[in-house]
Amino acid sequence: MPTVLLTGAAGFTGRYLRKALEGRGYKVFPLQFEGPNPCDLSDPSATESAVRDARPDTVVHLAALSFVEHDNAKEFYDVNVFGTLNLLRALAGLERPPRRVLIASSGNVYGTPDVDVLDESVCPAPVNHYANSKLAMEHMVRANWFSRMPIVITRPFNYTGPGQAKHFVIPKIVQHFRDRAAVIEMGNLNVSRDFSDVDDVVAAYVALLESEVHSEIVNICSGHGIALLDVIRTMNQLAGYQIEVRVNPEFVRENEVPRLVGSNAKLRALVKLSGPRPFAETLQRMYEERDES
Repeated sequence: MPTVLLTGAAGFTGRYLRKALEGRGYKVFPLQFEGPNPCDLSDPSATESAVRDARPDTVVHLAALSFVEHDNAKEFYDVNVFGTLNLLRALAGLERPPRRVLIASSGNVYGTPDVDVLDESVCPAPVNHYANSKLAMEHMVRANWFSRMPIVITRPFNYTGPGQAKHFVIPKIVQHFRDRAAVIEMGNLNVSRDFSDVDDVVAAYVALLESEVHSEIVNICSGHGIALLDVIRTMNQLAGYQIEVRVNPEFVRENEVPRLVGSNAKLRALVKLSGPRPFAETLQRMYEERDES
């Protein structure tokens, strides 16, 4: 069986992707901060040792510090930039290099450009440390590694599903309805996001991993914007009652991105994918708490 080295295997996306890969006959060598095969990617020697043990045919690098509100700015760069660098250096030292390396960046790198739908030609303009660290990682990979191994950088936009941590906005909303809460406190409600189902994101990762695509940056998104108020309205219908929404100034971000919607035209030109799952179905799955990870 071909071996996939999967970093961030214990995370939200990693659990879904591992299940999908194993279902397709891959042997998954998981790398995570804790648990089986523990590895701190900020430690070069530990990373090199883990990569030697894995001897992967392909690699999916998901491990990252991804919560935008994390309060230690330096850790974003230690994990997202230098952790990636350590991984690539370790892969370069293998006797047989991997056939494909997939590295997850983020749609957040685009920031707030005055463009309705963001494709890969739009110049990134990140507005927070998370997005800055991801763009710095992209520049490092493109400048120094695209010519050395077959790499694809993905820019996933917002996505969710059963099992996502409750501090993210959609699980927070759904959990309030599951608890039959009368009130929910939110930040800026005048925002819209390109929300996908985690299964659709995983399907895109698998398709790119099995393709001949390399030296490309590719958006992973639905191509449709959904306002947070529309999410609340859908949940009102699913739960059969109306929740009271209050704006808490402490939840309003200084550099809030008002609209973040991507184009998936390049992705669909590169690989064959089925249509995205309707987001109301994703909310239904989460409300019914069928954790499929």
